[in-house]
Amino acid sequence: MRTLEIVHRTRYEYSEPVTLGDHRLMFRPRDSHDLRLLHTGLVIAPAAQVRWIHDPFGNSIAIAAFEGTTQILELVSTIELEHFGVPPELPPIEEFARTLPFSYASEEAPDLARYVERSYPDPNSSVATWTKQFMEGEGGNDTFSLLKRLCMGIQDKLKYAMRFEPGTQLPAVTLETGGGTCRDYALLMIECCRSLGLAARFITGYLYDPALDAAPGEATTHAYPHAWMEVYLPGAGWVEFDPTNGIVGSERLIRVAVARDPEQAMPIKGSFTGSPDVTVNAMVDVQVRTLSPVPVPETSVPLETGPSQAPMPSPAPAPTPEAQEPPTQAL
Repeated sequence: MRTLEIVHRTRYEYSEPVTLGDHRLMFRPRDSHDLRLLHTGLVIAPAAQVRWIHDPFGNSIAIAAFEGTTQILELVSTIELEHFGVPPELPPIEEFARTLPFSYASEEAPDLARYVERSYPDPNSSVATWTKQFMEGEGGNDTFSLLKRLCMGIQDKLKYAMRFEPGTQLPAVTLETGGGTCRDYALLMIECCRSLGLAARFITGYLYDPALDAAPGEATTHAYPHAWMEVYLPGAGWVEFDPTNGIVGSERLIRVAVARDPEQAMPIKGSFTGSPDVTVNAMVDVQVRTLSPVPVPETSVPLETGPSQAPMPSPAPAPTPEAQEPPTQAL
């Protein structure tokens, strides 16, 4: 278990004044058995009115509303959490689900149905055909072995490439072009799993390397906005796979939110109104610091433009790159 502080700073600079529309912010993780939220903070410039909602998946969402015009938008999220990582052994999968194909139990099937449903066009069945190659090899149709081969196969057979276009590629396009970003890889594996009749969903969060940790309380190290996915396996529950790095779960992955589709899990989603010629310069920086076991009080982040400070809802007491898109312009 590690106690971490993550500071996620995003800044947009506009070449001329613009009017900001509402922004939907997804920074606050959900408490779980593998992640305990200790403290949160959110600083926004220019000043904004902030309200909090839960989305259909139970994620905590901040809606920021702005007035007037501005040439900057800066968002600083600070979270402090205890991260327990992933157990070294997967919980046992139910006997009936250990090999493919299988059907989910009647009490779970209705709730998983939308996660099993294919969501993207695949007119030539390229995704399903590509997936079938992983049904061969050691382990055969063993469910977990096949999923590991698929996860590592996406990393091995495709080429990771930065992409600056907004949104996520269609899975068939990722196969056709031979590469994509972490969001593209996650969506491809989701659709591959769905072609096998498995429930799968999208995760947004952070990737960092615990091996680079400094001594508690000392220097920070970089983390990265990241996307991966998880599959529902009876008996084991939702199991995380990161096809970008070819890993199954990991203490390197810090989950923030889950959704059925990538467009439902954007860390920042908003709009602005300005002239057709306005340009936007975007900067994202995520720093992670290992804390001592003693909780460290939050320090506010000073900004030059009179920010609003919108504390995230306090976590309830509990027992002892690249996933961001620039705001969409509305002309």
